[in-house]
Amino acid sequence: MVSPKRIFIDRLNFQDDLLLGLTDVCRKNNVTLGVFNAIGAVNKASLGYYDQLEKKYVETLNLDKKLEIASCSGNISLSGDNEIFVHAHVVFAGHDGRCYGGHLMPGASVFACEYHITEFEGIVLKRRKDSNTGLNLW
Repeated sequence: MVSPKRIFIDRLNFQDDLLLGLTDVCRKNNVTLGVFNAIGAVNKASLGYYDQLEKKYVETLNLDKKLEIASCSGNISLSGDNEIFVHAHVVFAGHDGRCYGGHLMPGASVFACEYHITEFEGIVLKRRKDSNTGLNLW
């Protein structure tokens, strides 16, 4: 059982890395369990997906163009080595309506980004390697 503890509503800075910026907010505030949403725009983006056969994340798209952050959401927990880990999925949209989605990778340069983080308390969720999937899961 978890319950809300703190809520953070703010924005990232111009040219921050989207993933690293969200991670930095969590580290500075010691958020070890939570969920988040973000909207805004980027000057470039980097997306990946998990290759289920090779059991590793593969970077698939490096988009060097201006895109809207149509949706960015995920969770915050601890990695196996007790580091704060932000797991994010994202959908970017171009001016033509074309969308690109997947696992958010480092390399997305923020034009503008507003975020909402809800921190929880009550349990500790730690990621450990799952033998069936190869993923670090709760």
